[in-house]
Amino acid sequence: MASGRNALYGGYGAYELKARYQRNMLAGTIFGLLLVAVIVGSVYLIKVLTEEETVYMQQRVIKTIADLGPPPTIAKAKPRVEIATPQKAAPKVGIPKPVADDEVVDDDVVIASREELAEIVAPDISSGAAGGDDIVVDIPSEEYMPAPDEFVPVEVPAEMIKEEIPEYPRLAKSAGMEAVVWVKALVDKEGNVKQAMILKSSGSKAGFDEAATEAAYKCKFKPAIQNGRPVAVWVSYQVEFTLEETN
Repeated sequence: MASGRNALYGGYGAYELKARYQRNMLAGTIFGLLLVAVIVGSVYLIKVLTEEETVYMQQRVIKTIADLGPPPTIAKAKPRVEIATPQKAAPKVGIPKPVADDEVVDDDVVIASREELAEIVAPDISSGAAGGDDIVVDIPSEEYMPAPDEFVPVEVPAEMIKEEIPEYPRLAKSAGMEAVVWVKALVDKEGNVKQAMILKSSGSKAGFDEAATEAAYKCKFKPAIQNGRPVAVWVSYQVEFTLEETN
């Protein structure tokens, strides 16, 4: 009997399973499809139940800061209070009334002449009328000379137009010495040197400073101009002692 069954189902393996494998495969496939459908349906149902209403807003593209617009104000607007002001009545223009001749007041107005005004404003100082004190005006006639360290503002500075070459010291020339001396000179309004001094010495005792100072008084300048007039100023210039210039 067993040999007959083996011959019927192929003769090898578990013939009971082979007889039912198609039914079992169909049942497993159906079960798997149902399981997948249940999972997908559950996910969809949860998504539908938890989904909120979507509000679609118009999209605005901002390219620059100017597109943002002014920020909203945080200050509270003050209430506007209007105060009613009473209107003033227009002034009434009176009509002149004629009066008798004897009631007219004659006001004579006297206008002082130019000479009388001058006497009132500036009384004669020579007679001592203003308080009885003698007033003496003492203005020096000589030209004002500034101090060496005094600054004098000018529109046009003084300019040397004739330079006196100083005499080369004999001992310095024999020794082959050269030097540079800075001279500071007071130039008056005529362009002449009134005073000269050493601004920066040569540093030697060979006679360079003395020669430069002595030659400064023989130099001629174009005077400085202040407010369109020549004035006295101090000027500084350099004197070079070189042996080539003396040959």
